[in-house]
Amino acid sequence: MSTKRFALAALLAGATFLTAVSVEARTLRWARSQDATTLDPHSGNTGPNHVMGHNIYEPLVLRAFDGKLQGALATEWRVLPDDPSTWEFKLRPNVKFHNGNAFTADDVVFSLKRAMQPAADMKSLLVSVEDVTKVDDLTVRIKTKGPNALLVNNLTNMFIMDKEWSEQNNATQVQDLKSKTENFATRNAMGTGPFQLVSREPDQRTVMRRFENYWGRDAVQNDITEIVYRPIPEAATRVAALLSGEVDWVQDLPPQDIERLRTAQGVRVNTGPENRPIFLGMNVGVPELRSSDVKGKNPFADVRVRQAVNGAINRDAIQRVVMRGQSQPAGMIASPLVNGYTKELDTPPKYDVAAARKMIADAGYPNGFSTTLHCTNDRYVNDEGICQAVVGMLGQIGIKATLVAQSLRVHFPAIQRGEYDFYLLGWGIPTFDSHYVFNDLYRTKTSSAGTWNGTGFSDPELDKKIDSLNSEVDLAKRNATIAEIWKQVQASNVYAPIHNQFIAYGMRSDFDIPVDVENTPKVRFIESRRS
Repeated sequence: MSTKRFALAALLAGATFLTAVSVEARTLRWARSQDATTLDPHSGNTGPNHVMGHNIYEPLVLRAFDGKLQGALATEWRVLPDDPSTWEFKLRPNVKFHNGNAFTADDVVFSLKRAMQPAADMKSLLVSVEDVTKVDDLTVRIKTKGPNALLVNNLTNMFIMDKEWSEQNNATQVQDLKSKTENFATRNAMGTGPFQLVSREPDQRTVMRRFENYWGRDAVQNDITEIVYRPIPEAATRVAALLSGEVDWVQDLPPQDIERLRTAQGVRVNTGPENRPIFLGMNVGVPELRSSDVKGKNPFADVRVRQAVNGAINRDAIQRVVMRGQSQPAGMIASPLVNGYTKELDTPPKYDVAAARKMIADAGYPNGFSTTLHCTNDRYVNDEGICQAVVGMLGQIGIKATLVAQSLRVHFPAIQRGEYDFYLLGWGIPTFDSHYVFNDLYRTKTSSAGTWNGTGFSDPELDKKIDSLNSEVDLAKRNATIAEIWKQVQASNVYAPIHNQFIAYGMRSDFDIPVDVENTPKVRFIESRRS
């Protein structure tokens, strides 16, 4: 598709929004296994943070429950006909921040440049951006380092802050999650979204109230006046709260409770696939594993060991026993929704314990070796259960893995610091494009790329191919390069894909909340069936 045709398609996509339904006002009591790590919208690039952000803040464009792109604070966007390296965004008029300040191009320029700061975890999505400039109060231009036909896809979680509020409250610098520092935006917020922050008690509850001057009030699907968001880490407690009517919505039902809840009076369950592969990472970049009984060398640096890990994992058993059918075994780190995905690449490695044991021996470890597997216990569907199963499976080939399961608050920063030998990770792909996988998980780690590459994997020639995807406007050539990169990274085996997870929402029957393919549901799109 030419740049001009791509821009026209994007322009038309920006015109859609949803129709209003008038229903009785009410509070939505919402429970999930974990809380956002911060309210700073540019600090942490994680699903729980984006979930919170999408109800208080807004990006220029966003994705609805079905993943379709539509306008939010931007009404139109295009690539300039005389400059294929510049995108122009027309901004929505008459939009107010929660403090009454008018939304203008100054806020967009400030926010996008803030998201490009070194401490911002969102900066990898803007790695191709050279500059952001104001044309007038309702027009912004984004100049990229060469043409980037897919820039708009990178903006769906790029939230816009009030520049004046940020300056007044010393929040112009992004919170650095790695150093555990805080700023005013860590626990406070000033956006244009349909709900405004009332109170914030991290890991306890966050209360948001309907913003009566929200520009899209007539398009909101419900009349929810208040959101009470509660992190409830224990799965049984979340389910009990739903059954008792203590909460209206549980965002992450455990698979083992789905069938029981389908028959419970007053409860509805919706399930569906998420755009999120789950996988294991192996550290190939250190000379000696920190947690292994092998000294002086790194077993994971040998591709045969990594192939053995892939072959020792019985993905069908994990799907059947751990996930209760709520997953699809995977062979690549991309879901079917992602550009670059193919069924052939997604064929899971053959489960073959004998062959895997031989590869371990051929690599020089006939007695196997020990290591530590780090895992979350509060982020993905049955994450700790997946890791427990993997530990048993690897034991059959002589890899003695000690499981350490802990909160995402500890787990994620440690991956980004490169501290783990072996770890579990899930990867939502908000751009719906393979570049997001390559740039963050496979590219050599720098200040703006490879930010989640905890494997130490590095290939300068591959880096060049990954970087070229930002500026290639011939989509056929770009897709051919994507296919080449997938072939190379699949051969590296630095990750062991496990599955694409399905997710289940449990709710009181007077709500009908469809599964969001990104699992970042926006309350404005929730339909209330209360009469």
